[in-house]
Amino acid sequence: MRKTFVLDTNVLLHDPQALTRFEDNAVVIPIEVVEEIDRFKRDPSEKGRNARQISRLLDALREKGNLADGVPIDDGSGGTLQVVFCRSETLAQLPPELKGGNGDNNILAVALEQLRSGLISDQPPVVLVTKDTNLRIKADAVGLTAQDYTTDKVDIADLYPGVCELMASATAMEQLKSEGGLALAALPAATGVTLQANEGVTLVDQAQPNHTLLARFDAASQRLLPLQRAGKVRLGKVTARNREQTFALDLLLDPAVQLLTLVGKAGTGKTLLALAAGLHQVADEHLYERLLVTRPVISLGKEIGFLPGSLEEKMGPWMQPIIDNLDFLLGGTEADEGRGAARGGSAAGRPGAQRGNRSNWTDLKGMGLLEVEAISYIRGRSIPRQFMVVDEAQNLTPHEVKTIVTRVGEGTKIVFTGDPYQIDNPYVDAESNGLTWLVERFKGQQLAGHVTLIRGERSELAELAANLL
Repeated sequence: MRKTFVLDTNVLLHDPQALTRFEDNAVVIPIEVVEEIDRFKRDPSEKGRNARQISRLLDALREKGNLADGVPIDDGSGGTLQVVFCRSETLAQLPPELKGGNGDNNILAVALEQLRSGLISDQPPVVLVTKDTNLRIKADAVGLTAQDYTTDKVDIADLYPGVCELMASATAMEQLKSEGGLALAALPAATGVTLQANEGVTLVDQAQPNHTLLARFDAASQRLLPLQRAGKVRLGKVTARNREQTFALDLLLDPAVQLLTLVGKAGTGKTLLALAAGLHQVADEHLYERLLVTRPVISLGKEIGFLPGSLEEKMGPWMQPIIDNLDFLLGGTEADEGRGAARGGSAAGRPGAQRGNRSNWTDLKGMGLLEVEAISYIRGRSIPRQFMVVDEAQNLTPHEVKTIVTRVGEGTKIVFTGDPYQIDNPYVDAESNGLTWLVERFKGQQLAGHVTLIRGERSELAELAANLL
């Protein structure tokens, strides 16, 4: 059934293309929304860019006819767009508590007017679309249907894990090892199972369930291939401690996988694995010219004010977790070698450390092997032949992630790491952040891979805290 969707300002500022996402339905924009967009157009942030993009889109649609009467949205869907005013008589019919005439109440009045005119003339049902929780509550109180804008949301409970298990015979597992590959059609357990490109597969022996074999699915040949790199490349102190880390290392060390997303709770080793693999391929294998590290500048808790110094000095506090991990990878005594593994944590400050916290960091930068980039200044860059790590990517919006990925030049590998359940950015959540959005968008692409890390390896206490708190 065709519907009428009344859009709030925050929907358009969140997704400038939202006007085109409602297929063959009617889209209504209250004039109050246009006014609010106009107030945002000079904002230098992403909201300002989105506001200017919306204004240009509305102006382009205006050339097709009178927006007050409604114009077709030129995407072939049959949808229409109309800009309407809030009538004073409709506003007067709101409950006394909502007659203040602020922006939300004016938008609410427009939606009510659309609803009442529909009841009279048998027009399509009316739905108010807003990301404002309180406005949805108000809409419900006055008898309006309201919903969140969910077009770009990802159900975090159903997020693609990047790994799976399949039952196999001992003969099939032996064939995979001896022949270097196994056709997916040779596995009866794979019938009806849809595997994504570069998905990690654990083959479990039907007769002996404790006998397993790790493989990776090659979508081009529709075959399972044994892991080529994990366990065969020495990364100093870092070794995979569980199955998911093994899959992650195999993807990290494969130059053919140009985009990789690593998702997991705190302490699962996301950042440490990425840095270890990146340093190895930069310094030892010379596959990339340098390791480029960046992360969003979003603090946990209250801001402490402006930071003095150059860009590098300002980025110092935000890069401390990276410095800690590099110190663990490159510093320490020989006694530490025996306990090194992908713990997802830092060894900085431990007894017996031979070097200062910033020594390795400074050395790598001095040799041109490490570069730090602020995400705020990445627009317009072209980044070729680099191993790029974007840490804490769950704090990025989908637009910011798109901007970063489109900076990737020839021969560059980019790795996004983050925990969707630890978000400090107030404008995104576990289902609308750029990291989970990227996982779903690139699922099944031959150039991309994904692994959800499950088990924490930082420490027993950190694992317990991640599970209980």
